[in-house]
Amino acid sequence: MNHIVNKQELNMSSYQQTIDDAAALIGDNGSAWNSINPEYAARMKLQNRFLTGLDIARYTADIMRQDMAEYDADSSNYTQSLGCWHGFIAQQKMIAVKKHHGTTDKRYLYLSGWMIAALRSKFGPLPDQSMHEKTSVPELIAELYTFLRQADARELRHLFKSLDAAKDAGNTSMAAEIQSEIDNFQTHVVPIVADIDAGFGNEEATYLLAKQMIEAGACAIQIENQVSDEKQCGHQDGKVTVPHADFLAKIRAVRYAFLELGVDNGVIVARTDSLGAGLTKQIAVSNEPGDLGDQYNAFLDCEELTPAEMRNGDVVIHRGGSLVRPKRLASGLFQFKEGTGEDRCVLDCITSLQNGADLIWIETEKPHVGQIGGMVNRIREVVPNAKLVYNNSPSFNWTLNFRQQAYDIMAEAGDDVSAYNRDELMDEKYDATELATRADAMIQSFQADGSREAGIFHHLITLPTYHTAALSTDNLTKGYFGEEGMLAYVKGVQRKEIREGLACVKHQDMSGSNIGDDHKEYFSGDAALKAAGEDNTMNQFG
Repeated sequence: MNHIVNKQELNMSSYQQTIDDAAALIGDNGSAWNSINPEYAARMKLQNRFLTGLDIARYTADIMRQDMAEYDADSSNYTQSLGCWHGFIAQQKMIAVKKHHGTTDKRYLYLSGWMIAALRSKFGPLPDQSMHEKTSVPELIAELYTFLRQADARELRHLFKSLDAAKDAGNTSMAAEIQSEIDNFQTHVVPIVADIDAGFGNEEATYLLAKQMIEAGACAIQIENQVSDEKQCGHQDGKVTVPHADFLAKIRAVRYAFLELGVDNGVIVARTDSLGAGLTKQIAVSNEPGDLGDQYNAFLDCEELTPAEMRNGDVVIHRGGSLVRPKRLASGLFQFKEGTGEDRCVLDCITSLQNGADLIWIETEKPHVGQIGGMVNRIREVVPNAKLVYNNSPSFNWTLNFRQQAYDIMAEAGDDVSAYNRDELMDEKYDATELATRADAMIQSFQADGSREAGIFHHLITLPTYHTAALSTDNLTKGYFGEEGMLAYVKGVQRKEIREGLACVKHQDMSGSNIGDDHKEYFSGDAALKAAGEDNTMNQFG
């Protein structure tokens, strides 16, 4: 289960070997295949290195396993992702990662159920309550990987054209260098951590959906311990958890789905919402004192009573020789004791890791390394290699949270904080202060600090592109429909695209127009009607 592969390799032959193999195959098929060019066939094969979603899932699962091992050896080897709600967003993200950082190493994608609900449901914008179509989850996974594979095809196509130009110029050293780039090409295909919410039903429903997600390419599935039909966003109130036995059944369902499909290294992320969940829908089944059901029920807010004090319809538990009555709301839900959230989180995580989960996710109410680390340290007393996936959520007011943390640190150290109002630290008047500078430095180092001190293996932002799309649209709209007119687009968008080297400025090329021209030439030769002639306006961009 722990087989590790080289991240740069996809078990593909070299460029020349792929050409030679194609030539041999064409020769074996006689004169009927004489019009097939082996180099063209090789290029098309290399531009589509993943034939199925399962190929992607197996490849990316191995990457995650290797990354987890490297993190265990050195916590500075943490991983990161940003949430995507469309294939184009994922594609541009990974193109930008390669452009700015040279490698996709330890950079993933995140698929958020919240963003599917808000942006991709056929019902229109929905709250994050598992009301969207479950089929939209695997459909988005497949879409993300379609766009990432197209990014591969586009970048390789540019390398092939550069190779042709070097050969035509007789520059053999340049040709050899480009061919080496082709042979060592790093794909844009990276792991996706995919949100299955609370499983969309019972354990069989979870298994069936997990299969579709894996077949679409998911190597890591995140599942949470809320009640499926009561599911709420992790940063909203009213969350209702399920007993451990119910949650573990769904973890097993996901594992069986991975094993059935041959993705033996598949990764399961078990998310607990217990820190903010004060309710449960059911009392756990307990067969003996101290078992998991008994531990779950021990957190219930109960009152002792005698049989004579029982009322009609009461639900009671026998505990330690006494009868206790759990507090039941008008909704029929049972209430946990206040202040038990952290203990329930720790038990949830330990239990999940002991029963098949690979990574844990604790949804907190604020980004505080000390709080997160305190829980993870307790978990690691039982499961020493426990690793956390953490949501660097846009639901947090990061500026206010960290300015308040900086304020508290300064006050505890005896620094003069009389110039600051702790409740109003979001105010712009504090932006240039020492406190604000300290807070920004803490935000900047949050991921490294959290990975070192709180066991965070993977940092993600669930909804970043939801917010960036809204912000960039607002900026363009303000100027374009105002006095700036067309200058708002030219200055705020296109000029920046050109000067910052965004490949997307040539949107026809990005959409696959040039790849299509190549294929037309392969198929029709000189008779091909191509779009990339001298009158193509994209030529204005060089």
